Amino acid sequence: MVLTMSTVAIKTMSFYRTSVGKKTVMAVTGLLMLLFVMMHMLGNLQVFAGPEKMNAYAAFLRGLPGPLWAFRGLMGLALVLHVVTALLLIAQSLRSRPVRYKRRSYQEATTSSRTMLLTGPLILAYLVYHLLDQTFGVVNPAFNHLDVYRNVIVGFSDLRVSVGYIAAMLLLMLHLKHGIWSLFQTLGLNIPRYDASIRAVSVLLAVGLAAGYISIPAAVLAGWLR
Repeated sequence: MVLTMSTVAIKTMSFYRTSVGKKTVMAVTGLLMLLFVMMHMLGNLQVFAGPEKMNAYAAFLRGLPGPLWAFRGLMGLALVLHVVTALLLIAQSLRSRPVRYKRRSYQEATTSSRTMLLTGPLILAYLVYHLLDQTFGVVNPAFNHLDVYRNVIVGFSDLRVSVGYIAAMLLLMLHLKHGIWSLFQTLGLNIPRYDASIRAVSVLLAVGLAAGYISIPAAVLAGWLR
């Protein structure tokens, strides 16, 4: 058994060292985080149902500390692997092309794909702030872990916080537009005749997620949520 596990570990690391292995890890971790983003949005949209519904949902999650922290651990691991693997792929690309192109051609590339290296770090930086604001309450003086609804309303009542959040969601939309399509390619789900449909689904899903998240600060600023 020890030998078998050791062999599997060696083969896994050998696969990870390859470009294909790293891209596969990026796709799988990206898929996990995409599912989380979708679930998180559905949970957040309960704010429109009122404080009782929103706070009851939060209380339900707090009542499952084991599964909740296991899930958070899985998402944290996926995030770390995604970031580390992205950095390794960038380094690998630079090593394979030490001399930069004098002129780049963007005929096939989209704005979304060209800005992945920019949107990724910016989204990560905002994620850290958002956790400190809405999860741990470090930067939110009115934070109350038992009143999630109030935390959301008070937080987004600050125009600066709402604008930052909306900007981050627009960056997320841009990141996902290419990321979702790329996920299909990496996992071998790219049937050529359905490529246009896959691209359309990627755009619709990215826009839909961003719109869902943005609707919350927009509603607070408009006075629809109090």
